[in-house]
Amino acid sequence: MNLLAMPLIIPVALALLGVALRNHAGGRRAVGLLTAIGVPAAAFLVLVETLGGDIAHLAVGNWRAPFGIVLVADLTAAIFLFTAAVTASLVFFHALLNPMRGALDKWFFPLANFVMLGVNGSLLTGDLFNLFVWFEVMLIGSFVMLILGGKRAQLEGGLKYVVINLVGSGFFLGGVAMLYGITGTLNYADIAVKIQLLDEPAFAHSGVLLLFGAFAIKAGLFPFFFWLPAAYHTPPAVVTAFFGGLLSKVGIYAFYRTSSLFLADGFAPWQNLMLWAAALTMITGVLGAAAHFHMRRILAFHIISQIGYIMAGVAMFTVAGLAAGLFYFIHNNVAKTNLLLISAVVERKRGTSRLDRVGGLYKAAPWLSIWFLISALALAGIPPLSGFWAKLGIVRAGIEGGFGWLVLAGLAVGMMTLFSMTKLWAEAFWKKEPEPGGWEDEEERGPVTRLGLAPVVAMVGIILALSFAGGAVFDVCNAAASQLLDPAGYIRTVLGGEVEP
Repeated sequence: MNLLAMPLIIPVALALLGVALRNHAGGRRAVGLLTAIGVPAAAFLVLVETLGGDIAHLAVGNWRAPFGIVLVADLTAAIFLFTAAVTASLVFFHALLNPMRGALDKWFFPLANFVMLGVNGSLLTGDLFNLFVWFEVMLIGSFVMLILGGKRAQLEGGLKYVVINLVGSGFFLGGVAMLYGITGTLNYADIAVKIQLLDEPAFAHSGVLLLFGAFAIKAGLFPFFFWLPAAYHTPPAVVTAFFGGLLSKVGIYAFYRTSSLFLADGFAPWQNLMLWAAALTMITGVLGAAAHFHMRRILAFHIISQIGYIMAGVAMFTVAGLAAGLFYFIHNNVAKTNLLLISAVVERKRGTSRLDRVGGLYKAAPWLSIWFLISALALAGIPPLSGFWAKLGIVRAGIEGGFGWLVLAGLAVGMMTLFSMTKLWAEAFWKKEPEPGGWEDEEERGPVTRLGLAPVVAMVGIILALSFAGGAVFDVCNAAASQLLDPAGYIRTVLGGEVEP
């Protein structure tokens, strides 16, 4: 069996098994354990297959492109696939080690597998129609997870989430229709070839603009980011941690993939638009974080801000910029997911993550405080942690590309990120725990054992590995970026070498 099928077969099989065993406690845990192991294992095999520069390819049903469904993984797709799988796996282990209650306990793993199916399909598909299908699979699964429990805040957040994403689906379909009308195909590689053959590509580029609008909504880019902080703080904290490393990153991957193929010889007119979108996303995200006083809301706004840095790498459209963006994605996925997991632990200990209602965690949980501090300083870009090297990569690429104003914006946002992380540390960990004020717990309290903190510790270990031995990872990112900027190999692999770009 082709390895590219495994990241799809494993989630769908485990989703169905999870539904069948939802009323059996032992069965639910078995499904959770299989999910936590199987999902990253399949992604790892794809990564190994692409590390040497090869492009993995599967024509479903042996229908040759551009007429059949194709799955494709170059090194960029494999990096996104494996990073997302690892962070999701550690969230799954957290869910197993810190028991959930009620409907969440029954449905978390079936729905999480359904979402992973949509994520993996989006990263591996080789055509626009199936990208739309996988986006919708991801949307349905994530929407149900958002509203699971039926609290009013969840329903409100879920409604905002699904409405804006349906608007994005409308943009997507409009772009697909325009590109199909002008090129007669929806296969990525075939579109790339036919756009280059057009005498006047303006109409096709209008379709690409609509696609970019859809991707901007999925990624949470300015000015379409408002759904993310409105929704991410409402579900149980473990769901927020799961979403934090996945949903918006799929939109960013779509920018990586389509920019390198559809705009390979005509990126310049798009560059200023994408650079400004990146800068404004960084700025508005960090300003939103500075203005809030709820741990998960703050971290949700930081998801937006950090997406801006990754988008900056795409917008530079150089090997250095794309590689820095990829490394930033890897670092951010781990650091941000870990901070969200720590917020989940805080809620289990205190029943809330509102900063005016928590405190004293430095004394009550000193090791948790240290894990938080490492992750927060990494996110802020303090040397020698991974965030410093990620930001340094963006800064160097910006200076080499002549984007000094973007570099200044990134440095200023980094300083504000440090301020925001300092606020979280001072309020949640350092200050004295406030006296109970008569409020009801927002989340049910529960015990957190040392074993229950193992996923947090594992992510801190990854952060430290990226901090002190990240050179090899940066080399892989450079190889992926070079591959992206020379899409001829991708096109030949998919189309069988019959059509030269």
